[in-house]
Amino acid sequence: MVDHSNTTLYCLNCERPESAIPLVNLRYSGTQAWICSQCLPILIHHPQELAGKLSGAESLTPFQHDHD
Repeated sequence: MVDHSNTTLYCLNCERPESAIPLVNLRYSGTQAWICSQCLPILIHHPQELAGKLSGAESLTPFQHDHD
């Protein structure tokens, strides 16, 4: 387990620090990352936009909504 007690964490997308916005921890392909609550919809709906920021993001399939 990584000790983050003396490390400021940043959103992988917008790079805002945890002191400015809530961050959510995620793991993907054995890697730990952090994403803020405002960028989380990008991960869900447009993960390809995180290419280069989250390894393998370009291969993720966006969530498909069933709209009536």
